[in-house]
This record gives sequence, structure tokens and C-alpha cells, in this order.
Amino acid sequence: MRIIRLHFYLIAFLSLSISWCQSKKYTIHTVAFYNFENLFDTINDPTTHDDEWTPSGAQHWTKEKYELKLKNLARVLSEIGTADNPNGPTLIGGSEIENRGVLEDLIKQPKLQHLDYGIIHFDSPDKRGIDVALLYQKKYFRPTSYSNIPLYIYKNNAIEKEENKVETDDEVEIKTVNNNRIFTRDQLLITGFLEGEEIHIIVNHWPSRSGGEKKSSPFRELAGSLNRRIIDSLQQINPNAKVMTMGDLNDGPFNRSVKLALGAKAKKSEVPEFGVFNPFEEMAVKGMGTIAFRDSWDIFDQIIITESLIKPDFLTFKFWKAGIFNTPFLITTSGQYKGYPLRHTLTEVGFSDHFPVYIYLIKEMK
Repeated sequence: MRIIRLHFYLIAFLSLSISWCQSKKYTIHTVAFYNFENLFDTINDPTTHDDEWTPSGAQHWTKEKYELKLKNLARVLSEIGTADNPNGPTLIGGSEIENRGVLEDLIKQPKLQHLDYGIIHFDSPDKRGIDVALLYQKKYFRPTSYSNIPLYIYKNNAIEKEENKVETDDEVEIKTVNNNRIFTRDQLLITGFLEGEEIHIIVNHWPSRSGGEKKSSPFRELAGSLNRRIIDSLQQINPNAKVMTMGDLNDGPFNRSVKLALGAKAKKSEVPEFGVFNPFEEMAVKGMGTIAFRDSWDIFDQIIITESLIKPDFLTFKFWKAGIFNTPFLITTSGQYKGYPLRHTLTEVGFSDHFPVYIYLIKEMK
């Protein structure tokens, strides 16, 4: 098994309290998340609301457009994090995925095929038929268990008025049935071994802001609480469990779902034992973003990690740094949405209305 290993020097770690030797070498892995924005095939599924994404639907979604969408996404995924790690991401969480078939088509793209990605995916109860999933490089990561954990929210917490509605990436996912349950995406939990070291990953796409940010906040707070319970259960089994929770949270780092329900902290020094660290809060303070609405930026796409991944040594895999992948080819260059992520329109097959995010995990080589 050939492992890509890079040299990192003292200057890259001035923020750490450890004295480093310039000759030290590290194993590095990139972990990414990307909202694929409506990765639909062209086939009508009678059990979901996917009619818009068919040749006769509102988007006029043809085979040619679908194939270009796959090519575009593959280009993005192959380049995330390559400024510091020439290998493509070892782990990729994704959202807005119609089914396993579109993922199988995606990983066969020329820019990804050589990376030999495996797929972990479950169909969720979302009425649009969009799901979350994990792609993983088989030579580095070996999954041992995975499950989809449902998020239960009910009509008595629902948004019944359409006033102040905010346009979002998934504005029609809230649906009710006679048992009053509102169906949204499940949370995907994966456990496996990254080069022999146990890692847990939670992939999320929390309920949208349909109905308005404030009125819909309780849905996302419930999603954050479910995340916290999953992490707690893993830490009860192993107090040193290494957990990464990632996804399109439809909330930024300062919102209640992230700060209170999940309990994420902005500074490593503030993270208690068994707590979680959010490296994207500092970016939000600086005005950076992964999604824009009415010229206001926010970071909905985040990767949040447990305290066990920020301990001050690199004898096992630890967090190094995080980033937003907003390379120029992903940015709209003209018109009303200049500077925004280059998304799909009726006249252009773009990439996504979100920028991807990533973190690096590194370990000192012996």
C-alpha cells in the first residue's frame, strides 16, 4: 500500500505549543464536505418529488446536462485540499444526492476513477428524494459499521405560514402526513479505520430555513441535539473516540443549533473534555462564507470535531487546519450573482450554490 506523505516544517506549526524539528515527516489525509446541489439523474422516480429534474421538467434536465454536472463535480472533488495534499480527499461527505446510482456515475468520472472511492449511502425519507452519503478511498479507510439515524420532528413544531419564506437549497422538503411527522434527511453515522486508527463520521443535511430562519430554528436545534447524543453515545463506549460531524447545517457557526444544541466552541482553549471544536467559526468572524443570500455570506457547510482530535500531539491522527475551497472556477464572474458560487441555471450547468469545505488530519511518521 503506497501512502502519500508530505514534509511539514516548523513555520507551518507556529500556532502549536510543541517544539517541532524541521526534519519531521507527517502522513496527511484530506476530509471534505460538499453540497452537490441537486445531483439528480434524468429518470422520474414516482415515489419522490423529482419531476423537475427530468427532460420534460422545469429544469429540462437532459442526459447531456447530467453528464456535464458529473464532470463538473468530479473536477471539484479531485482538487479539494490539493494545495497541501496532492492526493484527493480520503473522505468526502456529500448532500443533495438523489440515489446511489448518481454516486456510482460520479466516482467513475476520469478525474476520480483512479482514487477508487467506495460509497456509503442510504435512501432517506426526504420527499424530494435527496440524501447524504460518504465517499471514501478504499486503500486508506476501511468502514466497519454504518447506519442512518432518523431525525424525528413533528407538526406541532412545524412552520405553517409561508410569510417571510427564505429561498434555500431545499425549500420543499418539509412535508407532513397523518401521523404529524415532518420528514427530512437522516443523519449518517459511519465507523471505520483510517490507516488502522478508528474514526467516526456523521454526515448531515439539517432541515432548511423554509418559513424563515427564526421559525424554523427549532428543527435544526433538534438536529444539533441528535448529533450531540450520537457523539455522547460514542464517547460512552470510548472516552477517546475521534468523531467528525460534517454537513450542510443550514445554520452558521453562531446559530443556536451549532453553539447550544451541539455545543461547538470557536477556540481550542475553550473546548472542554468530550466537547467539540468548530474551526469554521473563526472564518465566519472574518466574513468568509460557503453560501450567499442577498449579498450576505454565511458558513452553512462545516466540519466539527471532538476534543480528542485537537490534543497537542500528532502521535495519532489529529486536526491540522481547515479551509473553504473557493477556487476561481467555482465563482460566478458576472451579473447579479457575481462573486457567488457558480450554481446550475436553465442556461448553464454550474457546480453548486455552496463552496466545499475541508480539514486536514495529520500524524507524525515514525
